[in-house]
Amino acid sequence: MRIVSVNAWGGAKFDDLIAWLPEVGADVLCLQEVTRTPGHTGWTHFADAERDLPQRADLFDDVRSALPRAQAFFLASDSGPVTVGGERQRQDFGVATLVAEHLPVVGVDSAYVHGEFLDHDEWASTHRPRNALAVRTVDRDTGRAVCIVQAHGLRDAQGKGDSPVRREQAHKLAGLARRISRPGDLTVLCGDLNLLPGSETFTILAEAGLTDLVGTADTRTSSYPKPVRHASYLLISDPAAVKQFEIPAAPEVSDHRPLVLDI
Repeated sequence: MRIVSVNAWGGAKFDDLIAWLPEVGADVLCLQEVTRTPGHTGWTHFADAERDLPQRADLFDDVRSALPRAQAFFLASDSGPVTVGGERQRQDFGVATLVAEHLPVVGVDSAYVHGEFLDHDEWASTHRPRNALAVRTVDRDTGRAVCIVQAHGLRDAQGKGDSPVRREQAHKLAGLARRISRPGDLTVLCGDLNLLPGSETFTILAEAGLTDLVGTADTRTSSYPKPVRHASYLLISDPAAVKQFEIPAAPEVSDHRPLVLDI
């Protein structure tokens, strides 16, 4: 089974992303920064106090079109204004998980790991709500259930250091992972967690039985100009189940590198 996680950056590198998705061969695809603007397609314009970006109007639908047979789940963390053809529209923002059609989905769960849903008049640049999405499937070759939990962690303008809200976020992530899994399951937790490698989050997740595979590796691409190169992580409950784990630098489909796990 192949599990792939990447922050899709709202589809800012859409042509590269959409060409790569069928090629990567994910059985379970976890995407962060996914957009959905009801009734609209094509491009939108996003802006907050710090950033000004092109985004896809409905990246969720774009991805479903690229992977039409997949079982697709979208979870909105918050919503706010974008510009479409010079007019303001409401765009949902969140995470999406797509599961290949040959895998049965036997459980789905979710949790807010920071805040609750907000419908912004103007996008905040920091401390926006964040959520996590979990699916439970069964590897037909082994008969073992696999739980995949993904999250987009809190963005804080002060940086990626530890804080009380990040400690709370870690405990909520651990709680969701425990809640969806059963004895004997293999659990994978992944996503853009917006943390430094030495974060206490990894101690909290280790207490939940999860081992980080990323460590201090660079998870950013050339599209990201800042010096701190740590953001995305992948943890697993049984490291012996790992066949291969990669953080490929190419192709560049976002300002984040993808995480590719074969189990």
